[in-house]
Amino acid sequence: MFETLSDRLTSVFSSLRGKGRLSEEDINATAREIRLALLEADVALPVVREFIGHIKERARGEEVSKALNPAQQVIKIVNEELIQILGGETREIRFAKNPPTVIMLAGLQGSGKTTLAGKLARWLAGERNTPLLVAADLQRPNAVTQLQVVGERAGTPVFAPEPGNGVGDPVAVAKASIEHAERNNHNVVIIDTAGRLGIDAEMMQQAADIRDAVTPDEILFVVDAMIGQDAVNTAQAFLDGVGYDAVALTKLDGDARGGAALSIRHITGRPIMFASTGEKLEDFDLFHPDRMAGRILDMGDVLTLIEQAQRTFEESEVEKMASTLASDEDFTLDDFLQQMSMVRKLGPISNLLGMMPGMGQMRDQLSNVDEKDLDRIAAVIQSMTPSERANPKIINGSRRLRIANGSGTQVSDVNGLVTRFFEMQKMMRQMKNGGMPGMPGMPGMPGGGGRKKAKAQAKKAKKGKQRSGNPMKAKEQEAQKAAERQKRRDEGGAAGQPQLPPGLGGGGGPQLPPGLGGGKMPDLSDFKLPKE
Repeated sequence: MFETLSDRLTSVFSSLRGKGRLSEEDINATAREIRLALLEADVALPVVREFIGHIKERARGEEVSKALNPAQQVIKIVNEELIQILGGETREIRFAKNPPTVIMLAGLQGSGKTTLAGKLARWLAGERNTPLLVAADLQRPNAVTQLQVVGERAGTPVFAPEPGNGVGDPVAVAKASIEHAERNNHNVVIIDTAGRLGIDAEMMQQAADIRDAVTPDEILFVVDAMIGQDAVNTAQAFLDGVGYDAVALTKLDGDARGGAALSIRHITGRPIMFASTGEKLEDFDLFHPDRMAGRILDMGDVLTLIEQAQRTFEESEVEKMASTLASDEDFTLDDFLQQMSMVRKLGPISNLLGMMPGMGQMRDQLSNVDEKDLDRIAAVIQSMTPSERANPKIINGSRRLRIANGSGTQVSDVNGLVTRFFEMQKMMRQMKNGGMPGMPGMPGMPGGGGRKKAKAQAKKAKKGKQRSGNPMKAKEQEAQKAAERQKRRDEGGAAGQPQLPPGLGGGGGPQLPPGLGGGKMPDLSDFKLPKE
C-alpha cells in the first residue's frame, strides 16, 4: 500500500547523499518533495502541514548542522516524525481485571469487520486466551452465517442465538453473550455489530445502545484503508457518535495510496491498534508505528519477520535444524527440503523478502517470484530415493531421467537442482570450517584472520629473518644467533644430551625417555595449532 510513498521518499533521500553540508535551499527542496509525496499518498492536508513544519524546524537546527552525515540525520528526523504521526508507541489491548474482556467492533459495512473478528479471535487464541465471537449483526443478509464460517476456520466458538437477516434484537444478543461467556469460561468476548453503506442516525444509535448495554473494555473502529480521505471523515463521525478507543486498519495489502493510515491517528487522536495485511486469517497483527515507518522508508521490518518465525516454528523443529547444521555431517537434500517447507510456513517468499532492508529497490524482481518454482523443487526431491537424497553424487544419467519423469519436470531441471545443491553443500562446509570466502572480518575469509592469513604468517615465521646484504650487519646477525644458541645450551638439561627447542623441554608433562633430551613432554596448549 505504501509503495508509491516509499519510492518517492527513497528518491528524495538519494539526492541528499554525498552532501557534506545542507544549505537552506537543500532543506526547502527536500521538504517540498516530501510534501508532494505525502499529498500524492492521500494524507490529509493538516497532517502534511504539521509534519513538514516539524521536519524543517529540526533540519535547520544543530542536530543536522553539526552532524557528520547531514543526509542520514535528515532521514533519521523523517523516520522519528513518521513514527509520531503513526502513534509513537504500540497500543495493546487493555484486559479487564475481572474477565471476560469485552471488545466491540464498529464500522461501515464492507470495511471487513466480520473477517477481522475471526482474525482477532485467532490472534487472541495464539496469545493463550479463550475468545468467544458474538453475532450481533442481525441486519446484513447472511452476516450470522458468515461469522459462523469464519469462527470455524479460526477455531473459535460463535454465540448466535438469533438467525439474523433482519430478525432479532442485537442489544439483547450482546447482553446474553456476556453471561454465556462467564458460564463457559471465555475470557474475551468479541462483538461483531452491524454496519451501513453510509453513516446514519439509526446505525449510530444501535451501536451506542450495544455500548451502553455491555460496557465494553475496548471499542475498535474498523476502517478500510483503501477508501482514502473519506476514512478520516468516517472515523471522526464514529468518534462523535459512538466513541472508540482504537482503530483497526483492514486491506493494507491493497494498492491504494494509504494516506488514511497516516491521517487517522493525527486527526482523531486515537491510536491504530491492529492491522490486517491479507485475506488469510493469519495476515493480522498488532500495529507497530516504528516498524511501519521503517517499511515506508525502505528500512525493512526484521523484527516482525522474527516474531512471525517464532510463532510459526516449533522450538523442537528449530533445535533439530540447528543441530543438523552444526554437525559434522554433510547438508543433505532431505535437510534442504525440510528447510524449504519451514520457510514456506511463514507465507509468500516475496512478502518475506520485502521485510528485508533495501528490498524496495527490487520490488519488480520480488513481484516476479513464482511460488510454483518451490513446488517443482519439492517434487524433484521427493521423486528421489532416500539414498539419492543422502548422496546426490550417485545420481547418474538414467537416475536423472527417472527423477524427471517421476516429478513431471525436465532432465535439465534435475541437473540444475543437483548443481545448485552441490554449491550450497560446499558453502555449508565452508561455514562450518570457519566462515565463507569473500566476506571480510570473519574467520576463514580474506581480511579476517582466516586460513590464508594464518598460512602467510606461518610461512613468514618459518622463513625467519632474512640475512642482510651488508657484510657488517650480516656479521652482527651471525654473532647474535650464535649467542642465542649458546644461551639455550647453557639453560638445557644434562651435558652431552641434545636439547629440545625452548617450549618443548619445560612444562609439567611426563619426562621424555633418556637420550631424547631429558626434558618433559610438551603441553599441546602451548602450540597455537588450528582445530584440525
